Amino acid sequence: MIHLAEPASTKSSNLAFALRCLPADRREPSLIFYRFCRAIDDIADDPSLSADSRMALLQCWREALESEVGLPGELVQVIRDYGIPRSLLLEILSGCESDVLPQSFLTMDDLRAYCWKVACAVGLVSIRIFGCRDPRSEVYALHLGYALQFTNILRDVAEDRALGRVYLPCDLLSKHGVDPAGICKGEESGDFLALAAEFASYAESEFKAAGDLVLTMDRKALLPAEIMKAVYWRLLQKMRRKGFDVLTSRHSLPRAEKFLVLLGVWLRSCVSGNKNASSFPTA
Repeated sequence: MIHLAEPASTKSSNLAFALRCLPADRREPSLIFYRFCRAIDDIADDPSLSADSRMALLQCWREALESEVGLPGELVQVIRDYGIPRSLLLEILSGCESDVLPQSFLTMDDLRAYCWKVACAVGLVSIRIFGCRDPRSEVYALHLGYALQFTNILRDVAEDRALGRVYLPCDLLSKHGVDPAGICKGEESGDFLALAAEFASYAESEFKAAGDLVLTMDRKALLPAEIMKAVYWRLLQKMRRKGFDVLTSRHSLPRAEKFLVLLGVWLRSCVSGNKNASSFPTA
């Protein structure tokens, strides 16, 4: 039988941290949706299961989503209460299915198609639960989804390497003379620093595109997204300051720094008046 991830297993994530600023009536359904995302992601990444077993478990989720038979009642309620298109949940599932076996992406466009499933679709569901009303919030969610996922990919190079995964696109690897097989072995080749810097610039462009949108109507509803944006922006800049040593390190922000980010975003939203709370993070 399929089930959501346990609440305790989600508490340490950046997203769970950001969701704390939501009112209780929206925080709980947001966490239920996150537990769905975490459940299928954990299946895709479970090293104790064979690829066939993982695909079989994800297929159970697919059948449940398509029929609603056997779907956890909490998730069904969220889908109904917030009008969540099941097509978006199936796209997220499809992204996780593609993670079961190591894959490569020939171009940035190929990578963006994958990121749309595992990040942008998550954002499009989230803004419905957050209570966003401005149609442009969907554009914001797409740009932020790419920004967050590109940052994740750069941060997790070493962790993904252990699973035989290289998400950096082949054309970018080739451009900088970086051998993907070397990455899987933890060996640096070509100009990895230039590769990482260029890839980081793609994330920065998406952060800026999200920040340039003026979404006064949804200022409060987008607080969790703004916190995620500020946290991941800081994380990306930390990697840049460290010379993108992601082949050997996995960077994160201390909990105290994340609380400062949360406070800063909240204060900016309180004093912004007619200014957009979704301004490009400068911290």
